[in-house]
Amino acid sequence: MAKGRASTGLRAHLAGSSAEAQAARTYEAQGYTVEELRWRGAGGEIDLILRRGALLVFTEVKTGPSITAAASRITEGQMQRVQASAALYLEQQPLGGLSEARIDVVLVSRDGAVEILENAYGQG
Repeated sequence: MAKGRASTGLRAHLAGSSAEAQAARTYEAQGYTVEELRWRGAGGEIDLILRRGALLVFTEVKTGPSITAAASRITEGQMQRVQASAALYLEQQPLGGLSEARIDVVLVSRDGAVEILENAYGQG
């Protein structure tokens, strides 16, 4: 791999890790606990899985120079992978698919602004 691409990949990885940590702190301030960080199932990876009481929240964290730029990075394919992975995770829970759950997207801008889009994929 070319040195420039490796350097760019490392920066993107570090920015993503920092954004995930920032998102986790934002949720923790609202009373959530982090159940899983970068949980990987057969369907793909979920950045954060959080819990508050019985509610499980699956989150996809997106970063960008601005909140709008971060939002533009959400793709249909990612949405489908997160939904498939969340379903697999729920299968492991005592109530299975009947568990109280939602999927959020967390947008993090380069200047540190955080916006949580609750139930971003429109699942009930």
